[in-house]
Amino acid sequence: MTERILILDFGSQVTQLIARRVREAGVYCEIRPFSVPAAEIERLAPGGVILSGGPASLTQAEAPRPDEGLYRLGIPLLGICYGQQAMCAALGGAVESASQREFGRAFLDVVEPCALFDGVWPVGAREQVWMSHGDAVAAVPAGFRVVARTGSAPFAAIADDARGFYGIQFHPEVVHTPHGAALLENFARRVAGCRGEWSMASFRASAVEAIRAQVGEGRVICGLSGGVDSSVVAVLLHEAIGEQLTCVFVDTGMMREREADEVANLFRGHYNIPLVHEDASAAFLERLAGVTEPEEKRSIIGTTFIDVFERAARSAGDADFLAQGTLYPDVIESVSVSGPSAVIKSHHNVGGLPERMNLELVEPLRMLFKDEVRTLGRALGMPEALTGRHPFPGPGLAIRIPGEVTEEKLAILRQADAILIEEIRNAGLYDAIWQAFAVLLPVRTVGVMGDARTYEHVCALRAVTSADGMTADFYHFDMGFLGAVANRIVNEVRGINRVVYDVTSKPPGTIEWE
Repeated sequence: MTERILILDFGSQVTQLIARRVREAGVYCEIRPFSVPAAEIERLAPGGVILSGGPASLTQAEAPRPDEGLYRLGIPLLGICYGQQAMCAALGGAVESASQREFGRAFLDVVEPCALFDGVWPVGAREQVWMSHGDAVAAVPAGFRVVARTGSAPFAAIADDARGFYGIQFHPEVVHTPHGAALLENFARRVAGCRGEWSMASFRASAVEAIRAQVGEGRVICGLSGGVDSSVVAVLLHEAIGEQLTCVFVDTGMMREREADEVANLFRGHYNIPLVHEDASAAFLERLAGVTEPEEKRSIIGTTFIDVFERAARSAGDADFLAQGTLYPDVIESVSVSGPSAVIKSHHNVGGLPERMNLELVEPLRMLFKDEVRTLGRALGMPEALTGRHPFPGPGLAIRIPGEVTEEKLAILRQADAILIEEIRNAGLYDAIWQAFAVLLPVRTVGVMGDARTYEHVCALRAVTSADGMTADFYHFDMGFLGAVANRIVNEVRGINRVVYDVTSKPPGTIEWE
């Protein structure tokens, strides 16, 4: 990859969205901490640099600032919100606490043309944008001109065309700025001059080449969970190195209905990939007996998985490499401005494998976002039933059973979850929903069924929409649909006599129940 956009992260909760929007424009980009030295940026030779938003205030002495050598590299810059303020403060402008804070929808008036607005916002247009700031630019540096303003933000967008420096107070990366993606595309392609030739086809070709170069004649063990990420890793590796790959599938007993058999049949039967299938469900249940605290359950599952995986990997023969489905968000979190993560999550989302395995890591997806992995899977010809599958947590159904996990509870939940998914598919709603699942609540309630009283579990249903898995809103089911699903669950699943629907929305972060 010879052309790229570099994003310097100041800690915004939506920095990853900037990268997604730039990649959607066909331009490869990477996120680095704001503190990356100017010499390193020069070595990377990006076509342009974007300074992200962030929670800090430049009115404080300890506020994060980029290496000032950045402004002397001759590289086009786009500052977003805090990034705009940091650029102005470094170049001779002024930043102060805003007289009127802006959080949410605002309307911006375009007063001058600039390359950032070409073909998107004409002079005189009034456009909706999304604001989120307590500070604001009070004076612009020499060479800048105002190109757009709002009623409370006179420097909502500024431009220094000679240097290719642009600053905007609003957030173009979020969907609440309707034409924001087009502005980012303009910066990447018109201002920074990138051709927009990055695609999943080009990534696939370069990934196969990189895998072959790294592995050589060595053998690779791939931990296969049955989820999208590890499955794509396995198929990509098989394309690159063929029979040098062996997959290890640890069946925890916490998977969805029929899922373990589907994994084994797909990879053994369809792809003819050597597969070690280790059914360790009894061991996981034994170690989880009596445990109710969520993080302790995760830890036990992670430890047990490692023990079983090591044993299964040894039975598969000597290996030189371990393949994991690490994704770009995991990499970003490990070097975030708030401090390194304790563990970069593996594809099982329960912690990394121990160093004692003495295997070199192969992580071909480490520069991709979740939705890009799905696109890659489709490019590899993988079945839509897998590439379009709703996300499933590494610890599986265990975290959808608050309280103690038992075989009885797993059977009840597995059946209820299958009914929900079946009804969603029958209604043609599966692809409109990011994730849907059932939760077996740690409460029992009295109910009347026929002429008898029952004392059984309450089942919660959850379904959310999301573009990226970072934020989520509950899916607005028709009440008739929910009633029909609830009726099926109560009638068909022994052990449940009441069903509720979770209508909680989620800010950036997990969209799981926990």
